[in-house]
Amino acid sequence: MKRLLLLLLLPALFSCGNNKNSKEEDTAIPDSLKTEEKFKVLDSENISLDSIWAPFESDLAEFSEEKYEAVKPLIFDKNIPEIQEAIKNGELTYEELSLFYLYRIKEFDRENELSLNSVISLNPNLLEEARQKDEELKDSEENHLITGIPVLLKDNINTQNMATTAGAIALEDNQTDDAFIVQQLKENGALILGKANLSEWAYFFCGECPSGYSAIGGQTLNPYGRKIFDTGGSSSGSAVAVAANLAPVAIGSETSGSILSPSSQNSVVGLKPTIGNLSRGGIVPISSYLDTPGPITKSVVDNAILYSAMTGLDPEDALSVEVENTEFNFENTSLEGKRFGAFKQLMEEDSLYKRAVNDLKNAGAEIVEFEAEDIQLEDFLRLLSLDMKNDLPEYFENYGGETGFTSVDDIVKFNMEDSIPRMPYGQALFEGILQETADSTYLASLKSDLSEKGKAYFDAPMQEHNLDGILSINNYHAGFAAVAHYPAITVPMGYDDEGAPKGLTFFAKSSEEDKLYQWAYAYEQASNRRQSPKNYE
Repeated sequence: MKRLLLLLLLPALFSCGNNKNSKEEDTAIPDSLKTEEKFKVLDSENISLDSIWAPFESDLAEFSEEKYEAVKPLIFDKNIPEIQEAIKNGELTYEELSLFYLYRIKEFDRENELSLNSVISLNPNLLEEARQKDEELKDSEENHLITGIPVLLKDNINTQNMATTAGAIALEDNQTDDAFIVQQLKENGALILGKANLSEWAYFFCGECPSGYSAIGGQTLNPYGRKIFDTGGSSSGSAVAVAANLAPVAIGSETSGSILSPSSQNSVVGLKPTIGNLSRGGIVPISSYLDTPGPITKSVVDNAILYSAMTGLDPEDALSVEVENTEFNFENTSLEGKRFGAFKQLMEEDSLYKRAVNDLKNAGAEIVEFEAEDIQLEDFLRLLSLDMKNDLPEYFENYGGETGFTSVDDIVKFNMEDSIPRMPYGQALFEGILQETADSTYLASLKSDLSEKGKAYFDAPMQEHNLDGILSINNYHAGFAAVAHYPAITVPMGYDDEGAPKGLTFFAKSSEEDKLYQWAYAYEQASNRRQSPKNYE
């Protein structure tokens, strides 16, 4: 396997020293190449804008630019508690909130000089459901803060009323029931806004292709540098839409870096939870051992709200657990006495990281610089291939619609029938899956070995230096956290000399999401580095 392919998919497998020359860890093609050389395909030919917008035509016609500008100060870059306060005070309705985001999606997302290609489909019942929330508000007492908030879902998460495509033409008619986390969101009062574009098949499909591309959705683009900066993958559309205020919040999914990467590269907050804290039921898989959904938001507070709205024990998910603590109190949050490990090499080479570490010091944290453990995660790709070979058929059988597909082999053959529109960058990783023959005993041994190595990577410095957590950049060490089943959160830490966003990433031990949120919130408040992309204000 070429080293380029490994860096593209799993940058976190390598020590920070091996990543020092990579400006954006998921960039498939060097930034020095021209845009037309980066992208074989830009816009989608598989999305009918007329059909997407038909359910909203009359309502958007009445939602004038004057109305948009009137509600914009109440919504744009506001967090969920602020939006809910405006609704409670009668300054805003859930219907107006939904119309605001529909207006912006229509204005910015497709077929213009600012298009981002971040949204694949929209919930045709959104406005009807928003009006119902407005009616219920009159008689309600205490609701979850997610009530009435439009949530954008990565398009590998099953949802009623919209196909779940994973970005693939093969699944363009994959009509399903709601995934478990979507059921939880709805029970807690959330509105489903639509489906977000993604790196096709969650970036385990085409090998040497740009992140953010799917045959259904086209090429997702970064609002901080359209056609210039990489979007990160695979939850590209989720992060881009939130960054550009096309959605208040979104859901992504991660196997190894797929929430952390796009969140950091689009200057938003992304949580990769402990495996099992959020159900994977009804989500198109790569690996049942590593996959998890997670929230992507503009602020830490919103992230915690969205995370809490998805939790719950799913009896159909073997790793699902009941999360006990989802009430996060951010009052009087302090970093006094907290001890964080900082990679020496990153301190020497990355000025934004060094500044972020100093922000933490100034907020009361203690910082210990350390050398990274010399650990390699051999055969990580084999784990993904072997799991997907087993897990995708199980998805088709238990959660998929009437697609006619039952295996990876079926998809490979389907794509070969019309390769240019279905796989313009090839399907090297799917073809690699078909070559795998290892048995379940080998797979179990591989998972155990990788898990031990992932934990050792973090545990050794944490034990030696009595650390609470470890600090990184973007998704640099996400692979180790993936196999260790350790959670992580990334928070905007600024922009490099070229204007590309970066994130400060915190790692903790399993089921320590409450600690991650406390640390992330304290850093966010102390630094306040996030800025909205200028062309999308």
